[in-house]
Amino acid sequence: MTDIAEHKQVTIRRSGVRMFGPTRMALTDELVSLSLRPELDRGPEPHRTPLTEAELELFAMRLLDESDGAPLWVFAYGSLIWKPDFDAVEWQRGAARGWHRSFCLKMTRWRGTRTQPGLMMALDRGGRCNGILFRLTDDDRLGQIRRLIRREVGTIEDAATVRWIPVETAHGFVRALVFWAGPKGERVSRKLPLEAVARVLARACGHMGSCAEYLYLTVKHLEERGIRDRNLWRLQELVAAELLSIHGFNGVTQSC
Repeated sequence: MTDIAEHKQVTIRRSGVRMFGPTRMALTDELVSLSLRPELDRGPEPHRTPLTEAELELFAMRLLDESDGAPLWVFAYGSLIWKPDFDAVEWQRGAARGWHRSFCLKMTRWRGTRTQPGLMMALDRGGRCNGILFRLTDDDRLGQIRRLIRREVGTIEDAATVRWIPVETAHGFVRALVFWAGPKGERVSRKLPLEAVARVLARACGHMGSCAEYLYLTVKHLEERGIRDRNLWRLQELVAAELLSIHGFNGVTQSC
């Protein structure tokens, strides 16, 4: 999967965002609202081992030690862009070479259920991913890392997807922390056709919201920062069409 942002525009100012036409998304607030419904949280997924507080603390200490006192950058490619759980003092665009966005993780909690599983986005091997680098404040660095782990890493099995990667910027490479990179295990489904992914995203919803909502917010906020992932753009078109079909609006054109 390859983003179509121009290579020279790896970093931009908020006031200088470049958009890529057509800029009007097919997936809208109104369509996303059709994907939302109340769902109960059935608790942790079976056959996965939640992190204890002691394990979380050891993990946070390890990452703190690995940061080696250098500026702490986090590479955001999905929900961390529009729903960060840290205190950032700077952001810039960056490109992670050798990785691409992929809805490859089966999810039966949060934005899916055991009866209607969803798909979560992760970084998979190959290609290039344009995203956002956030530099975290140096104040309470350990606390910042703890917050990230609590948000992103719920189980011992998930901890293996946290890694440091080189990210290219307009000023050279920086070492950044990234979550959900290179997932493995029985939940991983790689190389799914976009049409198959769209069918799942249009239908899955959990107690934290729907998969369609997640896709919509990700694409929207990437666009606002001048980044377009061509596969996500195509996917939002397919999910919009699925929602129109599910709710009986076949052949109906949305008004502006």
